[in-house]
Amino acid sequence: MAFFAQEPHVDYNTVLPWTLESLNFAEIDMARVRHNENLFLLLCGASFVESGSDLYTSNLIEHFDGDLELQGWLREHWEHEEMQHGRALAAYVRHVWPEFDWDAGFQAFWNDYGALCTNEQLEPSRGLELAARCVVETGTASLYRALNDIVDEPVLKQLTNHIKSDEVRHYKHFYAHFQRYREQEKLGRYKVFRAILRRVNEIRNEDSDIALRHVFNQCYPQHKDDQAQFQKVAGPAQALLRRHLPAEMTVKMLLKPLNLSPRWQQALEKPLARISERLFLQ
Repeated sequence: MAFFAQEPHVDYNTVLPWTLESLNFAEIDMARVRHNENLFLLLCGASFVESGSDLYTSNLIEHFDGDLELQGWLREHWEHEEMQHGRALAAYVRHVWPEFDWDAGFQAFWNDYGALCTNEQLEPSRGLELAARCVVETGTASLYRALNDIVDEPVLKQLTNHIKSDEVRHYKHFYAHFQRYREQEKLGRYKVFRAILRRVNEIRNEDSDIALRHVFNQCYPQHKDDQAQFQKVAGPAQALLRRHLPAEMTVKMLLKPLNLSPRWQQALEKPLARISERLFLQ
C-alpha cells in the first residue's frame, strides 16, 4: 500500500518541511486550551521527550558507524526535525501556561530519563535496532494523530498535524533501512518480533510515564512520589489519549517489519487493534 512506499533519496540540504516561525502563537485561541489540564499534561510530557532528541541521535549515529547514508540522514535531517518538535511544543506550553516552569521540569525529567538513553539500551544488531526504531516512530505517529483528533485549537491543530506527518515520514525512512539490514543480517521473523516487543515494553514503562511524572511533580511538588494522587491527575489524560489512539494504523505499522503474508496480516490486525492501547498506554 502507498503508505509504506519506499523512502525516496533524501537531499540533506533541503529545508525543513515546516518551521517554528511559521506558527503564529499570537493567534492561539486561549479559551479552547487554557483550562484543559489533560491537554497540558500530554503536551508538556511530549515536549520533554522530544527535547532530548540530540542525545538519541548521537547514540544512533555511533551505533551505525560506517553507514554514511543513514548517519547523514540522522544528523542532517532527523535530529533537526525532532529538536524542532521539542522547541515548538515547549513554546506552545510556555505561551498558554506561562506560570509553569518548563525549564525546571525538563531538567528534572532529563536527570532521570537521560541516564537511560545509552548505547547499551540499543539492540546489538543494527537491523533489530531499526525494527525497534519503527516501534518508536509508530508510537509517536499514533500519539500525534490522537492529539490532532483531540484538539480543536487551530494553532495546536496545525502543530500536531506537522509533527504527525514528520513522524510517519521518519517511520518510512527507518523501515526502508531496516529492509536493507534485514537482508544483510538474514534476520528471522522471531528475532524481529522479540525486538519489537522489547521496545514496546520500554516505551510503555519508561518514556511517557517518566515524562508525565515530572510534569506532575513540577505542578504538585507536595504530592511527589504519591502514586494515588499521580493516577488521579494523570489517569484522565491517559484515558483521553487511549480513546483517540488510531488502533488500526498503530497495529499496521507495528506488524509491517514482520513481513507477514497478507492472510496473516489481515488475521492479526483486528484482534490486535482491540488491545493496541495497552501496548503504549498501560
